[in-house]
Amino acid sequence: MSKTIETDLRTFVKFWLVPVGICAVIFFLYQALTGLVIIGISIFLALALKPLVRKVNNFFSKHFGTEKKHQTVSAVLAYLIVVLIIGGILATIGPVVVNETSKFIQQFPQTFQDGGWEGINNFGKSIGIENLQSEITNAFNNFSNSIFGAFGANLLDNVSNIADIIMKIVLVIVLTLLFLLEGPSLSNTLWNSISDGDENKKPVQVAKRVVAKMADVVSTYVSRQVIVAIIDGLASGLIVCLLSLIFKFSPTLAIPMGMTTMIFYMIPMFGQFIGGTIVTLILAVSSPIAAVIFAIVYIIYAQIENNVISPKIQGDALNLPAVVILCAVVIGMYMFGLIGAIIAIPIAGCIRVLIDEYPNIRAANK
Repeated sequence: MSKTIETDLRTFVKFWLVPVGICAVIFFLYQALTGLVIIGISIFLALALKPLVRKVNNFFSKHFGTEKKHQTVSAVLAYLIVVLIIGGILATIGPVVVNETSKFIQQFPQTFQDGGWEGINNFGKSIGIENLQSEITNAFNNFSNSIFGAFGANLLDNVSNIADIIMKIVLVIVLTLLFLLEGPSLSNTLWNSISDGDENKKPVQVAKRVVAKMADVVSTYVSRQVIVAIIDGLASGLIVCLLSLIFKFSPTLAIPMGMTTMIFYMIPMFGQFIGGTIVTLILAVSSPIAAVIFAIVYIIYAQIENNVISPKIQGDALNLPAVVILCAVVIGMYMFGLIGAIIAIPIAGCIRVLIDEYPNIRAANK
C-alpha cells in the first residue's frame, strides 16, 4: 500500500539545504586546512610564551611601575628573546652537523681502503663474499654519489617547496607575535560580546574558567618541558666535554651536541632517543669508542631523568596516563608529523580539562 507525502517548497529547500551546507563547510575547511594549521600553531606558540611574557612584565612592573604599555613591551621583548635563542642554537648546530657529516662521507671509504675493520674479510668469506671490505666501500661510494647526484638534479624542482616552507615559517612568526600583542584584547572583546556586558552569567564564567585552564595546560607543559630539555642538554654537553678530554677530540663539540639533545627533547616520547642517537653518530666520526661510551652513559642518565628529574619538574601538570600520552603522540605524529607530535600532549591535556569540566558545562547550559 503506497502513500503520497506532500510537502511545500520551503520544507523541501530546508531539507536539502542542511546537508549541502555541511558539505560546503567541510569542503572549505579542507581547502583552508593549511591556513588553519598555521593559525593553530601560532596560537599554541603564543600560549607557550605566556609564562615568559608574564615574568618579563613582572620585571618591568617591579622596576618601572605598572603602566599598561609594559604588556606590549614585555610581549615583544619575550618574543625577541626566544627568536634570538632559537636562531643562535640553529647557527651553532648547523655548521657542526654539516662539517662532521662531510668529514664522515670523505673519510669512511678511505678508512676501509687503509685497513678496514679487523676480520671483516674473514667474516665475508664465511658467508660466501670474497672481499667484503671492497663491497662495502663500493656500496658506500655509490650511495653517497647517488645522494649528491639526486640532490643536484632535484635542486631546481625543490626551490618552490623551499620557498613555500619559508613563507609558512614567516607567517607563523608574524602571527605568533600578533597573537601575543592582540590576544588579550581579542579575548576580552570575545567574552564581552558573548556575555552581552554581563560577565556574571554562569555559562560565561564556566567558559572562561575552562578556556583559562586549557591555556594554563599548554603554557605549563611547554615551560616545564623546556626546563627539562635544558637540563638534558647540559648533561649531554657535559658528557661530551669530559669524553673530549679523554679521547682528544675537539671539546667545541660539547655545546652543539648539548643543544642538539635539548632541541630533540622537546619531541615527546621519542625525542630523547633521536637526540642521543644523532650525538652518538656524530661522535663516532671522531672516536667510535667515545661514541659507545656516550651512548651507555646517556642511556643511564636518561633513566634517571625520566624517573626522577622529569616527574619532579613536570609533577601532575597534565595528570594523564602513559598510554594516553603515547596514543596522543602517535596520532599527532601521523596527522601532522613532527609538529603534531610536539603539540599532541598539550592537546590531550586540554581534552582532559573538557572532560573534567563537562558536568559544570552541562549544569551551566541548563
